[in-house]
Amino acid sequence: MKKLLLSLGLVGVATAYAQTFSDNFDSYNAGQYMADQSAGAWTTWSNAPGTAEDVLVSSANSVSGTNSIYLSTSSSTGGPTDLVKNFGVMNTGQFSIEWNMFVETGKAGYFNFQKTATIGQTWAMDCFFADNGDLIMQNQTGLSWTGQTYPQNTWFNFRMDINFNTNVWEVFIDDVSIGSFANSENQIASIDIYPTDQNSPYSCGYFIDDFEYTVTPYTLPALNGAATFVTFDEGPIAGTVVNPKVTIRNLGTTTITSATIDVDYNGNNITQNLTSLNLASLASTTITMTGTQTLVAGSNAMVATISAVNGGGADGDAADDATSNTVDPIVPAAGKMVVGEEGTGTWCQWCPRGAVFMDMMETKYGDYWAGIAVHNNDPMTVTDYDEAMGGLISGYPSSLVDRGVDDDPSAMEPKFLDRIVVAPTAFITNGATWDAGTRTLNVSVSAEFQAAANNNYKLAIVLTEDDVTGTTSQYNQSNAYAGGSNGVMGGFESLPNPVPAAQMHYDHVARDISPSFNGFAGSFPATVNIGETHTVNATFVLPAGWEENEMHIIGMLIAPNGTIDNAGKATIAEAVGNGFVNGTPMEASIDEASQLDAMLQVYPNPASDYTTLAINLKAESTVAMRLMDINGSEIAARNYGSMSGASTITVPTNGLAKGVYVVEMTVDSVIVRRTLIVE
Repeated sequence: MKKLLLSLGLVGVATAYAQTFSDNFDSYNAGQYMADQSAGAWTTWSNAPGTAEDVLVSSANSVSGTNSIYLSTSSSTGGPTDLVKNFGVMNTGQFSIEWNMFVETGKAGYFNFQKTATIGQTWAMDCFFADNGDLIMQNQTGLSWTGQTYPQNTWFNFRMDINFNTNVWEVFIDDVSIGSFANSENQIASIDIYPTDQNSPYSCGYFIDDFEYTVTPYTLPALNGAATFVTFDEGPIAGTVVNPKVTIRNLGTTTITSATIDVDYNGNNITQNLTSLNLASLASTTITMTGTQTLVAGSNAMVATISAVNGGGADGDAADDATSNTVDPIVPAAGKMVVGEEGTGTWCQWCPRGAVFMDMMETKYGDYWAGIAVHNNDPMTVTDYDEAMGGLISGYPSSLVDRGVDDDPSAMEPKFLDRIVVAPTAFITNGATWDAGTRTLNVSVSAEFQAAANNNYKLAIVLTEDDVTGTTSQYNQSNAYAGGSNGVMGGFESLPNPVPAAQMHYDHVARDISPSFNGFAGSFPATVNIGETHTVNATFVLPAGWEENEMHIIGMLIAPNGTIDNAGKATIAEAVGNGFVNGTPMEASIDEASQLDAMLQVYPNPASDYTTLAINLKAESTVAMRLMDINGSEIAARNYGSMSGASTITVPTNGLAKGVYVVEMTVDSVIVRRTLIVE
């Protein structure tokens, strides 16, 4: 194996002597726990060598000598092995680490760097040797490095050379550089070698041999300002106007009081003079530029440079004055919007994570993203939506992006970026009329087809509300992040457990879904041609407690395989501005086996002593009814069991106060609602 430390190049700067560690595992007994035999050189996640967390030494396959270590999954969540090597916290100087690796065909490998000495606080980097041969490096705070591959079912040498001063992390396969990146978490303290896979948690299986690393410390010059990272908060979408954020660091011994920052991108340069700084030795600060850059299609470097440190010329180390980040913005498919559905609940201690990532997605991608928080077992639950969602997820919090594979909410962004480039079958436009007096919202969802389709496609409508609050204890949010022991999570680490209802404002809350989770079976004719537009209608009566100015209408086109093909999102005001389009009432059809010949009739309406509900069913169906006040509180309910043909149901109203009510009829799985006025 070769060391190419010059690729990190701290040219002309004094460094201390390098420190090296190596282990080829040949000094251990095969078939026994490795860390337990290492005399403290290795440990495990919970510092328990000799337990199931430890890895067994293997003599089945090796490069040098007879032994290696073999890691494989033994459960659906990965593990149980968590083999850890502590380096000590490193954020200056150079670090080079390598090993030989053999990933079995169709299986995967993984490791992560921990940022802090206390393991489990911050993942500086996750590296997936995916089971399809892809190499993926990422974290949750700005790193996403993909598009590289590695060889499977053969031994190869994997190496990373890291220059913490310049924040250049370079990756080598068999001593050939396959690229480099800047890391938003430019510090490491340990490596955790753990069998899991980003895509298939059952398929990990890999050998490691000849593990070694070299640490080369850095001696600080008197005055040295470094640019270590450049990024932006906005989403990487072509055409987006962004304010670059530049992280600068004092890598000298003298406090930095002033400097100049330049950011160059696509031939455009913006400059900002920094005064009144008080940046102590080894301290960092992140500057949000007041100037802007507009993202353009194609791969271009965004380069940040620090100069004129403390008003002077060149500082003590020119090698770290500039940092770059390659920006290759996504070009969204025309008319595309992606839907993210999150399973959550106020009782769920980890669900603040979902709230944070849902808000992040809305902030970064709001023009292309429709977020829906589907609550479970709390006052914001929509029962039929929650039950359908629960059948597709494994726990809470969970997320579905366009109803693809269930995943943690932290994984929504890369899945969104995959989906936003997929051309939709139809463009979706929401229209509406709104009567503030009766609080009746009539919605139209129109699908303008860009590709041929059929009646296996379906439309559905979801209403969401932002800034939802409550006063009862059921609105308290359970919070595992209180106190910070589980890391930073969007401010929840500074809040108590539980977070009192008075401090909680819930966003993206699913309020209603029509006609069902799977959509309206009568949305389209048997054959749909390119250029055709088809529209469905639905009526909602909003409870008085719902704030109409905080609501969104989300129209969804559901593909035959159950995934969401496309969506449209609008506020009520925006939908009214688009105009209501007459189309097929969703209440007119239930499904292929049971259809309503006519819409549900309610008469007399207005009513005084009683009202009659008239329905006409083609086939035998299960029927239930609820009567609710305008706030959504249930007044009466009855399950009528199986019914068919023409039927009438009499509902006494003489005991009700004057006002507006909602009659909700459930026929099989479809909900039909009508407004009832009692005089």
